[in-house]
Amino acid sequence: MAKTPPAPETAPDAEAGPGKNRPTPSRAEQEAARKRPLVPDTKEARARAKADLAAQREKARIGMAAGDDKYLPVRDKGPQRKFVRDLVDAGWHAGELLMPLMLLVILLVTVVPNQAIAAYAFAGLWLFIVLTVGDMILTSARIKKLARATFGDRTEKGLGWYGAMRTIQMRFMRLPKPQVKRGGRPAGSR
Repeated sequence: MAKTPPAPETAPDAEAGPGKNRPTPSRAEQEAARKRPLVPDTKEARARAKADLAAQREKARIGMAAGDDKYLPVRDKGPQRKFVRDLVDAGWHAGELLMPLMLLVILLVTVVPNQAIAAYAFAGLWLFIVLTVGDMILTSARIKKLARATFGDRTEKGLGWYGAMRTIQMRFMRLPKPQVKRGGRPAGSR
């Protein structure tokens, strides 16, 4: 008997001839092959995203501190708000000393057991609070008057309150940071 020559072996992935030479994948296999995360969840990708976010936040923080309108919250945007900030930052206000004075009174009352000293300290603190509220009222009225003179009928509402609240913040803690020196004149004031 004559032996028939063995058929050549073909690799399952070989594309020889008109057929595909492999079985048709099932629907589940096709879907599993297409599945991949929408966002690559690798350590490098997470680290890169975290670094990008940190860079954006730092840029926004610097922009906000510098008073760049693009980075300011809605509360602080606009030329009228900038005018009020500059007006408040140009002067001295009693409210800037309110927090340090309160801390001093609290320390004094807790450290010194004398009741008379505590009573005088609290009386002095209340007197200073009344002085601060008076300064806030005068500053608010002054801001409204100057804003009307500078911006006319287009004056925003709430400028007086905005300026009064800025007076009770310590200067180094204000955001956006003060753009004018004490005693200086804000841009646009007469």
